[in-house]
Amino acid sequence: MQSILLVIFSINFALLCLHEMDAIRAKEWKLFVILKDMDDDRAFKTFTILHLPLYAILLYSFVSHHIISFIIIDVFLIIHSVLHFFFEKHPNNNFTNMFSRMIIYPMGVLGVLHLVGLVLS
Repeated sequence: MQSILLVIFSINFALLCLHEMDAIRAKEWKLFVILKDMDDDRAFKTFTILHLPLYAILLYSFVSHHIISFIIIDVFLIIHSVLHFFFEKHPNNNFTNMFSRMIIYPMGVLGVLHLVGLVLS
């Protein structure tokens, strides 16, 4: 069961990384209150650099197998998918194509599966 959960989580984390790559293309910073008013070059750099500590903390916690990290990420990915659903009509949302949706919404589903698997194991 643990190896299946690790595969589910690994796929989900890979989807998150793909989404962040797609976020650059889609200029996701235009959806954030502080970043939306910056010029694109500055917003891109700020958006990108803010991911450095986030990724470092996440990778460290995964390597250290902190169970709470897996739970937090699962919950985040579930909420993240729901937020993207509710922001579908936002004028600056550039994630409305099938490619982006096929990355975003499976993260929520896999987050639920992984979280349920953790609870049951």
